[in-house]
Amino acid sequence: MPFLDLEVRTARIVHGFDEANREIVECPAETDFTRKLIAVSRIQSISDQYLLVTGSHGRMMYWEYRGSLDEVEVRLATAGLTLE
Repeated sequence: MPFLDLEVRTARIVHGFDEANREIVECPAETDFTRKLIAVSRIQSISDQYLLVTGSHGRMMYWEYRGSLDEVEVRLATAGLTLE
């Protein structure tokens, strides 16, 4: 299983939806980045600012990461994990 080594901090955790179909969102006040080895299979999408990853119990998490989207894309491509 491939892993991606990044420094991240949690920006938002989506716990599900309420009866009106609105997201139930937690916004932790994390200020420090933490180095993580992230299973590539957990990554749903990557933007300029966030990784969207799956978590336990059906949660989705938006993690801010250090670096740029271009840097992450090159690293994934070099590992053969992207399609043209």
